[in-house]
Amino acid sequence: MSAGAKAAAKAAARALGFQACGITDLRSSPEAVRALDAWLGRGMQGEMRYMERQAPVRRDPRRAWADARSAVVVLHNYYQRDAEPAAGRGRVARYALGADYHDVMRERLTALGQRIVAEAGAGSFRVYVDAGPLPERELARLAGLGWFGKNTMLIHPRLGSFTFIGVVLTDLPLAADAPFEADRCGSCRRCLDACPTAAFSAPHVLDATRCISYLTIEARSATPAELAPRVGNWLFGCDVCQDVCPWNVRFAEETAEPAYRAKPKAEWPTLEELVRMTEREHEEVFEGTALERPGRAGLARNAAVVLENERRGRPESPAV
Repeated sequence: MSAGAKAAAKAAARALGFQACGITDLRSSPEAVRALDAWLGRGMQGEMRYMERQAPVRRDPRRAWADARSAVVVLHNYYQRDAEPAAGRGRVARYALGADYHDVMRERLTALGQRIVAEAGAGSFRVYVDAGPLPERELARLAGLGWFGKNTMLIHPRLGSFTFIGVVLTDLPLAADAPFEADRCGSCRRCLDACPTAAFSAPHVLDATRCISYLTIEARSATPAELAPRVGNWLFGCDVCQDVCPWNVRFAEETAEPAYRAKPKAEWPTLEELVRMTEREHEEVFEGTALERPGRAGLARNAAVVLENERRGRPESPAV
């Protein structure tokens, strides 16, 4: 389609509050496929069995929707500077401090898809936001939105990595952007050295089974005894490798999205309250937030780990 259709799609993305937008076709990346297969082969997905089930589509995103011709990829900033918890509460990764980003992004992406097909006068679309098998990070790189840091996060050269990635697949053949080919991390390895659990077996290789985000969100089993002290005060998720990244130190700015803003610190349950919380109380407190994912049992487990760490004195967090 014409350059005008591409420009209109990007203008619509900006109007809807997305900070960056790029377009790519649904090519398969041999390098990404090799990395995925090696990662799965080493069992670094841990209990995330869905990664194995979704592997065929992650290897070839055209399998997600046979009619898809283009992927419109957007970034949405969620950064907040003041992310420290109140006394007696555990620390929560910035992305989960407000409303569930799946709901916020899905509504915004649907509006974007509607505008794209309306501008074209025809076409269909589907939206994805971290809830399906699409390789969103790779599509973002192919759409020119950034490179993969050594901590595996997508880094945008003017935004950093505190962004959600959303994708609108459409059957319209939109003109593609050039992929982001450069790696701008250079010799920096701050993210690797700062990880409390040494979860990076090598640059660009994350062993999820050692990652605090995995241990506090995805894992259903007990936190391994050798890693529990290193979880520190993280109740849900972890931002350490992003906090130390020079691209975030320099470029991360406060989100303009009200839905992502944290509620008042005193309104968060205490660690003791989380340990005692019933299923119904958990649903009432965390409905509509990302903290629903580990369930009551998962958050109670995490709270118990943080309480134990605070009792015995946790290691100092790496300097930012």
